[in-house]
Amino acid sequence: MTKEIKPEYIFETSWEVCNQVGGIYTVLSTRAKTLQEEHPDKIIFIGPDFWLQEPCPFFTEDFSLLKPWKDYTKELYDISIRIGRWNVPGEPIAVLIDFYPYLNQEFCHDIYAKAWCDFGVDSLAAYGDYDEAAVFGTLSGMVIQSFYNFNHLDKNTKVIAHFNEWMNAFGLFYVKKNLPNVATVFTTHATSIGRSICGNEKPLYAYLSAYHGDQMARELNMVAKHSAEKAAAHQADCFTTVSDVTALECKQLLEKGPDVVTPNGFENDFVPNEKAFNKKRDEARNCLKTVSEALLGYEISDDVMYVGTCGRYEFRNKGLDAFVESLKRLSSMSLLSKEVVAFIMVPAFIKGPRKDLQKKLNTTNNDLLHKNYITHELVDPWNDLVISALHRFHLHNRKEDKVKVIFVPSYLNGTDGIFNKSYYELLIGFDITVFPSYYEPWGYTPLESVAFSIPTITTNLSGFGQWVNKTIKSKETYLVNGAVVVKRTDDNYHEMVDSIAQLLVEFSIKTDSQIKMIRKEAFNLSQQALWEHFIVYYKETYTFALSKKK
Repeated sequence: MTKEIKPEYIFETSWEVCNQVGGIYTVLSTRAKTLQEEHPDKIIFIGPDFWLQEPCPFFTEDFSLLKPWKDYTKELYDISIRIGRWNVPGEPIAVLIDFYPYLNQEFCHDIYAKAWCDFGVDSLAAYGDYDEAAVFGTLSGMVIQSFYNFNHLDKNTKVIAHFNEWMNAFGLFYVKKNLPNVATVFTTHATSIGRSICGNEKPLYAYLSAYHGDQMARELNMVAKHSAEKAAAHQADCFTTVSDVTALECKQLLEKGPDVVTPNGFENDFVPNEKAFNKKRDEARNCLKTVSEALLGYEISDDVMYVGTCGRYEFRNKGLDAFVESLKRLSSMSLLSKEVVAFIMVPAFIKGPRKDLQKKLNTTNNDLLHKNYITHELVDPWNDLVISALHRFHLHNRKEDKVKVIFVPSYLNGTDGIFNKSYYELLIGFDITVFPSYYEPWGYTPLESVAFSIPTITTNLSGFGQWVNKTIKSKETYLVNGAVVVKRTDDNYHEMVDSIAQLLVEFSIKTDSQIKMIRKEAFNLSQQALWEHFIVYYKETYTFALSKKK
C-alpha cells in the first residue's frame, strides 16, 4: 500500500457549496465535518455567491476571518469574495465568489480561447449555464492562486485543488496552467453525456460498449459540456467518480476510467438522537396526516402506510415513471392490508403553495378542493409528467381507493407554505421509501432513508444499490435487511414494477415487531456508510494526486 501523503491545504470547489440544489450539496456538507476534524481550517470550500440581495441561510459571514487575504484578492485580482463558515456540522471555512461582474462576452471569450489552445476544449456550441460555470470556475482558480501567492506557498507545500463536475472544469484548467505545483482532483458525480443519453430515453446499459462519447455529444447537442468534462478528467492529477456503475460510464464515454472510486458517505449528525427521534417521528406523521386529510377531503386511517419517493425531477432517470405504475399495480392487489398514502416529493416549476389548501389548513373550512392530488401550484400543470402519469393510471384519490398519491412539487426547506418542515423533518415520518432509479450514479436518497431508520427499495443501477449488494451478505429479495435492491435492466421494466408492488404488499402485512426489526436493520446498514468509513477513499485520492507532484 502506498504511504499516505497528507495535504497541508485542501481547496474544494463546487456549484453547490452553500447552495442547496442537489445531491452534491449532501456529499460535500456531510463530508465537511470529517475533513475539518482531520484538517482543521485547512479545508476551504469555494462556492458561488448567489446571496447578494438577501442573507444566505447556509452561510455565516465572518468579517475578521482571513481578512488580509480577502483584501489582497480584491486589490490584486479585483475579485470580491465573502469569507465565513458553512452552517453544517464541522463549520468549515467557506469562500463565496461574486462572479456576476465577470459574466460578460469579452471575459468568456478569453476563457474559451485559452481552454481551446491549452486543453482542446470546444466551447463553440456553448449554451445555457455554460458561461456562468466557466466564469465561476475560472474565478475559483484565481482565488486559489491568490491564497497561494498571499501565503507565499511553494513547491514544497502540499496543496490539493479539488473540482466537482463539469461546471468547475475551468477552475481545474486555470490551476493546471498557472499553479503547476498544486495537485488537482476532478470528480464527476454523473457524466453529462450519460445523463443526457438516459434523459433522452435512449438505452444506456445494453448499448454502453457501443456508445462513443464525442459522437453522442454531437447528436445530443452536448459538445461544450462534454468537451470540458472530458478534458478535466484527462488533465486532473487524480480523476474520481462515486461508484462502480459510473466508473464504467466514465471509461466508455470519457475514455478515461477513474483513478479512485470515492463512494458517498453520510454524517449521522443530521439524524435526531434516540431521545428526540420518536418525538420528531410523531410530529412528522401528524404533519403528513394533517396535510393529507386537508387535501383529500376525508379522514385517513390511523395505521396508514406512508410511502415516499423524492429527488431531482428526472421522470425516467429517477424512476418516477416506475414508482407511479407500481402504485397502480399495488392498488389492485388483494393482499394489501393497509391504506397507503404515497408522496412524490420532487421540486418543479411552481408559482407557490396552493392558497385554497393553505386556507383549509389554517381554518376549520371543510370545503372539498378541486384538485386533491397536489400541494403547490405548478406554472405549467398541463405538461407535467407526474400529473399525466397519475391521470393515465387512474389514480384518482377516491376515499374507497386503497392507494392515494400526493404530489409535492416544492423544495422542502422548512418554508414551503404547506408542510413548513425540511425534507429530513418529514422523511423521519415515513414507513418505507422507493427509489427505482434508471440512472443514479450514487443515490443519496435511499442512504438518507436508511439513516433515518426508514427501510428502502432501490435498484442495481444505482451506486448505492450496488454497494448494498456488496455489503449485505444475504441476498434476500425482501426487506429483512432494511434495504432491498430490485434488478433493473433496459428490458425488464414491467417485471421490476411488479417486484416493487409485491415488496410493498409484503411490507404492509408485517407485524409491528417485524417492522421494528427491519427499521433497526436499516439503521445498522447506514452505519456502515458513514464518512468515518468512506473518508479513506479521499485519503487515497489526495495521496494519488500529490504523488504526481514529487
